Amino acid sequence: MQLSTASGVLSLVFCALLWSTGGVLVKLVDWNPFAIAGTRSLIGLITVCLMLRRLPSFIVRDEKNGKTDLRGTLYVYIAAACYAGTMILYIVANKLTTAANAILLEYTDPIYIIMFGPLILGEKNRKSDYVTVAGVVLGMVLFFADGLRGGRMAGNLIAALSGTSWGFCTIYMRKLTRRGSQDAFMLSHIITFLVGVPFIFIYGFPSGSVIVSSGIGLLLLGIFQIGIPSILYACGIGSVRALSASFISMIEPLMNPVWVLLFMGEVPSVWTCTGGVVILGCIIGRELVQRRRGIGKK
Repeated sequence: MQLSTASGVLSLVFCALLWSTGGVLVKLVDWNPFAIAGTRSLIGLITVCLMLRRLPSFIVRDEKNGKTDLRGTLYVYIAAACYAGTMILYIVANKLTTAANAILLEYTDPIYIIMFGPLILGEKNRKSDYVTVAGVVLGMVLFFADGLRGGRMAGNLIAALSGTSWGFCTIYMRKLTRRGSQDAFMLSHIITFLVGVPFIFIYGFPSGSVIVSSGIGLLLLGIFQIGIPSILYACGIGSVRALSASFISMIEPLMNPVWVLLFMGEVPSVWTCTGGVVILGCIIGRELVQRRRGIGKK
């Protein structure tokens, strides 16, 4: 059953709020980033399976005749691969640059939605969409200009790549049914766990004085930061446009640095803040303009 637009928006809002805790929780875990991503996804997968009371479906079947839906199955795997890439790249970026840079560069995803959404989804762009692209690009330039002070350039580049994978994930999630989106999230957690397994054995589990904080951080990451949001996003994505979903998700980069500042004392640089304001301001402005003109709806 598809949710109403209002319920879908609410699901995405709560999803983004939970996602936003990632920056501070990742900083709690003193471990290899690939091992963190893999363990977080294992816990997230268990959480999703328990809450939905089912295992993931590896093949999509037509609801009318029960036959294998090859196109739907392909979309599920593409969405799963893109989200797995996003999770891994984000964790790695978080260890190499500031939390603010990592999350805000991940949210350059509207560029890719605007560029490829019309081709894949048939959702037409407007002039305000293209103005938004220009603003997001400007924000990215501000981030990279401060790369040596606000965070290492390698971390910024990896974070920007996570924006690419997140953009395509949003597009293909939009093409799926609610159940298909849930399956894509579960499969993405399996992929991420398999990628992280070798690093878990290579680096071993956290030990010594950091074992408690790391263990708590991993549990919170798996259950609340990635597990429950997977269900919320799958519920909400089917009831709003891809770009609108991206806009609502901007709550995550808005709140992520706030939690890190409050709990870790990590202060974003001036250029980072400026770039973030430009990116978020352009996207918010686009949404307000389109809603005023009555074209921001699904």
